[in-house]
Amino acid sequence: MTADPPLVLDIDGTLTRPEGWGIDPRVFDPIRNWEAPVVIATGKAFPYPVALCHFMAVPELVVAENGGVVYTGDDVFFTADREAAQAVLEDYRAAGYSSGWGPENTVNRWRETEIAVNLEQPVGPLREIAAKHGLEVIDTGYAYHVKDTNSNKGDGLETIADRVGIDLGAAVAVGDSVNDVSTFRAVGRSFAVANADETAKAAADEVLEEVHADGTLAVLERVRGSA
Repeated sequence: MTADPPLVLDIDGTLTRPEGWGIDPRVFDPIRNWEAPVVIATGKAFPYPVALCHFMAVPELVVAENGGVVYTGDDVFFTADREAAQAVLEDYRAAGYSSGWGPENTVNRWRETEIAVNLEQPVGPLREIAAKHGLEVIDTGYAYHVKDTNSNKGDGLETIADRVGIDLGAAVAVGDSVNDVSTFRAVGRSFAVANADETAKAAADEVLEEVHADGTLAVLERVRGSA
């Protein structure tokens, strides 16, 4: 009997409902019942993917904050720190702008290595300020992420693979954004959902006809037992 291949799954735009907000509950059972390691690789703050793994009852293998935080289930690795990104945000505020998340700012409250800014905020000044601090800004379609230029999901995935013993050549990844390109390069097969940005589509081995979780579910059905 053939085995399921390892999976690497993004969250926003990939496990979400077609309207783009909230996890589609249809993904829970297929992921929970997957017979190979499942890595959640996301731009979300560290606690979110850990909680998702917990509620899906799968091992907590996580690449968070676009590679800034890597969790192998036993050890946490940080590839950047928040200090520089926070300085960018302070300069952005001093220039008259805002993160755009309101006073409680739960989007950034638990971030360890980067800062996310609402897409409704002007990105030009943000990029200029970030560059002065030696950082970059990436647009994931859900936020502008101010991050270290060296951190990425692909490198984080390789750290987990080395620690846990995952054959990335046999792994399958699904994503939707520029921050998934490094993941696509690290695995054997990669799929971009139909709602993906053009950079992700160009990097993927295949662009799916279905959007969001519909696309991910189609991949899971197709590759189950293919390893």
